[in-house]
Amino acid sequence: MSEESARGFQCINCKKWVPVNKQMGTLNRNHCPSCLWSRHVDLTRAGDRLSSCETGMKPIAITFKSVGVDKYGSEQIGEVMIVHICPKCQKVSINRIASDDNSSEIFKIFGDSLSIDKNTKFKLKTMGITIAEEKDREELRNQILGKKI
Repeated sequence: MSEESARGFQCINCKKWVPVNKQMGTLNRNHCPSCLWSRHVDLTRAGDRLSSCETGMKPIAITFKSVGVDKYGSEQIGEVMIVHICPKCQKVSINRIASDDNSSEIFKIFGDSLSIDKNTKFKLKTMGITIAEEKDREELRNQILGKKI
């Protein structure tokens, strides 16, 4: 592996250079901070880089990491994650957002996912992925832009 490829990669969709930086929380990064497209490089777990597919993965929805319930039985909302689907093999993956991800693109994906087809929504649900809905807009905004004062 060259020193250059060890520090980043070219986005499969928009062709921009994507830095990989441990300090930004992007050590296993495989999505572009500009367009949020990913590359199908992982096979069974994040960072394994064992997939031979390597097709571009389209960001289709936003979800929140499941962190369990609090002592009162209320579900706790975790960090924002991007749901990707591979158009070649239909593999679905979720990726943590990074500090340099384009917030406008995150909100665009969220808006587009509000009208996602029922079959895709059902498929995601059977995989344990609940996509963000209109009721989650404020939580998404707070996590991405910070709480209103």
